[in-house]
Amino acid sequence: MQPSPTHRASFSIGTEAAAKRVVDVLTEIFFDGDAAVAAFERPDGQWDVTLHFADAPDQALLRELVGNSAGSDVAAKLAFDTVEAKDWVKASLEDLVPVPAGRFVVHGSHDRDRVPPNKLAIEIEAALAFGTGHHGTTRGCLLLLDHVLKHGRPKRVLDLGTGTGVLGIAAAKALHRAVLASDIDPPSVRVAAENAALNEAGHLVRVIRATGFAAPDFAKSGPFDLVLANILANPLRQLAGPMTRHLAPGARVILSGLLTHQAPAVIAAYRARGLVPLRHLRIEGWSSLLLRKLP
Repeated sequence: MQPSPTHRASFSIGTEAAAKRVVDVLTEIFFDGDAAVAAFERPDGQWDVTLHFADAPDQALLRELVGNSAGSDVAAKLAFDTVEAKDWVKASLEDLVPVPAGRFVVHGSHDRDRVPPNKLAIEIEAALAFGTGHHGTTRGCLLLLDHVLKHGRPKRVLDLGTGTGVLGIAAAKALHRAVLASDIDPPSVRVAAENAALNEAGHLVRVIRATGFAAPDFAKSGPFDLVLANILANPLRQLAGPMTRHLAPGARVILSGLLTHQAPAVIAAYRARGLVPLRHLRIEGWSSLLLRKLP
């Protein structure tokens, strides 16, 4: 039986920061499997954003939403068509090349043979480029994780807001230790678990659905020696207090998902709770932070 075609809406936008903003907005609006939102960089520096729907979307409404978040010029160029449901993720990922980040290389299945033997390979087959290593925040987190691992081997690790699971998988494969990963979004929980299994880390990465630190799993698995949280600036600021209560003395915290101009406010929120900044990476307008909890 042939799968039903997928309805697709697509448009181009000028910069990675602009693409990230509009994807964030659309992902918040279309939740719980309503739509899959993907963004990929083109060779000319523009970004292609696509949305895939199981059912035909309301074109006027979608054009209005894109216009509100990306501008009327972008919305006017929004195009609609249909593609075979089984092909769009694979086709999108074939445009991506392996991304090195310290000891890690994030790649798709089509690039398994291109990973150097001395690198830790993380294979991610997911629709969102922002969770495959191609987004500056993910690369920044992986580079900071590589730095942390050069100076120690944290025992209790949390990947908060795991998304595709790439950070939790990276930590588990490097440390050969259990990692707790959480996400508020049910499809992300499923995708992260599938990706962990794909990378032969399913026995190490335990993925749960949770909002913030509300689930009892955090208290049972902590206090954490390392937390990775690639989310957004405002949630990171709101989580400073709860996160601090789940940290071991001397714990390292890697934060990302924030624009560079948002970094000082995030740093201030954590400094007020006894965490000091150690490193600040800036990649393509995005900041990734490494902080340490004072003993």
